[in-house]
Amino acid sequence: MHATVNSQFYFKNEAKRPKSSKSAPKKRSFLLRNNAIPLTPPRITLARIPPTVYPLQPNMAAIGRFQKGDEIFYAKVVDGELFKLKGDVFGSPSFQKKAISLKGIKTLIPVVPSKVIAVGLNYADHALESGSPLPKEPLFWLKAPTSLIPDGGKIEIPFPNHKTDFEAELAVVIGRRMRNVTPAAAARYIFGYTAAQDISDRTIQKSESQWARAKSFDTFTPLGPYVETKIDPHKLTIQLFQNGQLRQNSLTGQLIFNCYDLVSFISTNMTLLPGDIILTGTPSGVGPIQSGDRLEVRIQGMTPLVNTVK
Repeated sequence: MHATVNSQFYFKNEAKRPKSSKSAPKKRSFLLRNNAIPLTPPRITLARIPPTVYPLQPNMAAIGRFQKGDEIFYAKVVDGELFKLKGDVFGSPSFQKKAISLKGIKTLIPVVPSKVIAVGLNYADHALESGSPLPKEPLFWLKAPTSLIPDGGKIEIPFPNHKTDFEAELAVVIGRRMRNVTPAAAARYIFGYTAAQDISDRTIQKSESQWARAKSFDTFTPLGPYVETKIDPHKLTIQLFQNGQLRQNSLTGQLIFNCYDLVSFISTNMTLLPGDIILTGTPSGVGPIQSGDRLEVRIQGMTPLVNTVK
């Protein structure tokens, strides 16, 4: 079954434990220091989309990165006003009590990462539409940080004769240096969450076993506009609109491997630094882009990420 954006079904993660050790499936594990942490992909079954709409998160704090003249700075965003940050954004910053003038302010990408990590096939419906089996552990690769563009930036298609697709994604922003961290502790190392796209040259992607080149062209990673630091990442709607038409529509609760599992797993393979970005995967409904398109990623409780195609 190929799920579409208008489908009344979604894929549901089941967390049922086997009744006995005899029926328990063999678990994979990855090492965290001297302990083995089991990593078992959830069973996937079809269920109807519930009518529940998750409420906005209370007391959310949005942090953005801005430029005015030659000065680049972070600020808290409250009701469209900016309150300049003092101190280390990843430490214990304070904020000016008086909002600054918005005149001449330019919105930048919200953080400057040392690396951008993308996760693939992390929604069951997207794995089905791409004809790929469900992963048994997170599948990830690196994207070039030079592919990042801010809200309002223009996406450039390097090869107009290639098929190039949009992919809406929830992005994790790391807040502390971390290595070998358990899923239970992962939230303490996360700075916040933001909206992103993983623009993909499918022609190149299908011709190569490695996906980095197909997804690392300049402008292929729109990000922002702000980082939400107080939000539950697993109870959000995620949507993409192309020229006003709904193309992708899902729930982050349908991630095969949730944000904490991803952060933990990746930290067993490499050191993560403050500002690093993890793209958590895209739901079904991906499709091609062309010059003149307007793409809008809407994630519940966040300011929309809007970009156009040059």
